[in-house]
Order: sequence, then C-alpha cells, then structure tokens
Amino acid sequence: MKNDQRLPLRRTLLRLAAGLGAATAVRLVVADPVGTPLRPAQPSGGAQGAQAAAVVRDRPLSYRLRPMTADAPPRYRPAAPPVRTRPFEELPGLGRAMVLTFDDGPDPQYTPHILDTLREHDVRAMFFLCGEMAHDNQDLVRRISDEGHTVGNHSWTHPLVTKLPRAGVTDELGRTSEVIEKITGAAPLWYRAPYGAWNRNSFEVGAALGMEPMAWTVDTLDWTVPGTDTIVRRVREGAAPGVVVLSHDAGGNRAQSVAALGRYLPELLEDGYRLTVPQRR
Repeated sequence: MKNDQRLPLRRTLLRLAAGLGAATAVRLVVADPVGTPLRPAQPSGGAQGAQAAAVVRDRPLSYRLRPMTADAPPRYRPAAPPVRTRPFEELPGLGRAMVLTFDDGPDPQYTPHILDTLREHDVRAMFFLCGEMAHDNQDLVRRISDEGHTVGNHSWTHPLVTKLPRAGVTDELGRTSEVIEKITGAAPLWYRAPYGAWNRNSFEVGAALGMEPMAWTVDTLDWTVPGTDTIVRRVREGAAPGVVVLSHDAGGNRAQSVAALGRYLPELLEDGYRLTVPQRR
C-alpha cells in the first residue's frame, strides 16, 4: 500500500525535475554570450519587457553600430567542392599585378573618397565589408559593386571568430553574405577573417557558404594612424608582383588612408604595376 502511494509522488517529482532541467537549459542558451541564436529574443510585454528591450538595445557591440534584425532566417547555400584549406597569400602568374584591399567598411565619410581615387585612375580593388556597416550604408555597397570592385565578406560585427562556436561563425558570415546578396544581387565569393584570425571553423563555414579565403602580404597598419608618409612608404617598399595590400576604409579615422592612396596609387601605376582583383577559377 505504501509503495502504491509513493508512485504518484515519484512521478510528480520526476516531472518537476524534468521541468527544472529544461528551464536551466533555456537559461544557459540565453546566457551564452557567443552561442546561437545571436539575435536577442523578443521580450514579453509590460514595463519589465520594455526595460529588458532597452538593456538589449544599449548593449555595446564588439565592433560598432547595431546588428540587423531579420524576421526570416538566413538562407545558406553549400559550396561545390573542392575548397581551399588556407587563405591566399600570393597571386602567381599575374606579372606585375597587385591587389589593393580595404576592410571594415563601407563608411560614408571615407569610402566615397577611396572610390573617387580608384575611379580617377580606372583601378579596381577588393572591399571586405562588415555586415552591419553594409546594412546601414546600402547605397555605398551598391556603388562599390556597380563600379566594378569586388565585394567580400568580413563578418557581421568584426569579432574574433576563433573565440566563437561554429554556430556563431556561421551566423557572422552567413548574415553578411545574405545582406550583400540582397543589396548587390550576388553573394560574395571571397571572405577575410577579422584580425586575420583563422581556424578550422572559419575555413569550413566560409567554404560551405561558397567563399574562398583571402589574406594579405603587405599590412599598412593604417589602423594605428601612423601618418600618411608611413603608409605610403610601407606600400612602396612592399610593392612586388602578386602582392596583396591591406588597408582600411572604416573602423576609425581613415583620413590618412585616403590621403596615402592618392599618393601611392599613381606611383605604382607609373612604375608599371597593374592593380587588379583576383578571379575565381
């Protein structure tokens, strides 16, 4: 008889334990700063809900500005094998060809000046865009594409992707490819890891999204604001066939980067260099 009385109580305790376990799992997912989903859940109604929403909106990002919220989940397309396992570091067989690349944009203050200089000299370059910047500056993204430059993926918020779980890397790269495709009509074929920090997840997720990794060989370190003369000197001393130059058109004060481009670009052309962009094979 006592055993019969214990059975309903035991079932109740088991159900309670299962409910507590599920609630704990939900809290862990919501509290995970780098897990997925990365977009905040919609708060419940009332004053508490409004206060929670304000906290979410005011939370600083790892880069700047705000992430885009989307109603529909992103659509990821697999890439056709084979894919590369390391980023490009040189472009052999192109003669005296060099590649100019600009990261972190587009920025409405600096990117237009860089585009003006490139157009003046009829030169094409690569722009590795951050998704949140692309979303907030869509006309600039269209101009970059319409003027024949290559649009690449530089993640959504410029995080250190080696610290993200695989789902986080997928979200950062996938959302950026999606917004670029929405604006330009074509998904990016190239991507560059923020800070040049690559790992297995970064390579594999990028490949699954149909992109090739792209590194660099000459770093202008223009983000340190070393002076226009220093940026020009680094490019001129590093110039060589197959070189990929890294500069920035956003993420800070890039006036020196703009001024430096106006000086070293005509000098490179005068020296017989062909400034071009790589082609997928």
